[in-house]
Amino acid sequence: MTLDAIDGLIIDLDGTIYLGSQAIEGAQETMARIRAAGKKVVFLSNRGNYSRRMCQEKLEAMGIPAAAEEIILTSTVTASYLLENEPDSKAWLFGDEGLHEELKSHGVKLASKPEEADWLVITLHESLTYAELNSAFRAARNGAKLIVTNEDKTFPGDGGECIDVGATIAAIVHTTGAEVSVVVGKPSAYMANAALRSLGLPPERCLVIGDSLHSDVALGKRAGIRTALVLSGSTTRERAETAEERPDFIWNSISDIQPLLQSGEGA
Repeated sequence: MTLDAIDGLIIDLDGTIYLGSQAIEGAQETMARIRAAGKKVVFLSNRGNYSRRMCQEKLEAMGIPAAAEEIILTSTVTASYLLENEPDSKAWLFGDEGLHEELKSHGVKLASKPEEADWLVITLHESLTYAELNSAFRAARNGAKLIVTNEDKTFPGDGGECIDVGATIAAIVHTTGAEVSVVVGKPSAYMANAALRSLGLPPERCLVIGDSLHSDVALGKRAGIRTALVLSGSTTRERAETAEERPDFIWNSISDIQPLLQSGEGA
């Protein structure tokens, strides 16, 4: 394989471009090299508590410019799903302000109280209060269908692994008996299709770069896209090499793509 056969890169964010508030070493230079090589880029993240504007500002603060159209979050795809499938439905949102901002920007209708919601949208909630958890509980108890941005148990953040959406999903499901109707996040086809549409490329002309076997590599395998796993996030080399769905490449970090961009030769 050569990178001459790859026109588009589908790049994860947490654990691949940054860890918490810090850019991963070499990420800024690498992204500049990728741009200079003429590759199309889309950042594809399971983050649902961010809006594209927030993510864009975070990247730009790290010296990594990105257009809003190049950023696809689970909050973005959740909004698209609701508008395409049930445009007249009302949603109750359980997550940080970024989720609210993103869904409002797409024109998703919001319920005025949890008991009136057709959908309960669940994402990461780092500023969670009991009152908000109880409102989500009431939405589900009153028949709202559950759509979750992702089911990840943890994500790589400042200082190590952090608890993710899986915990709040478990709280709502356990206490209400409700079942999750839709999972938007990677490795779903919703995310893969959104990335491919954004790039305007077929799967065989793309490469997924990410730090998760469960989300990034699995997404690539299901969609027929080559994969590169980076070890800068939550996965070890031993796990990667023994995984049932083994990535096409295993890199220490995204910086390992640079020699391939220069030489045009794969590994």
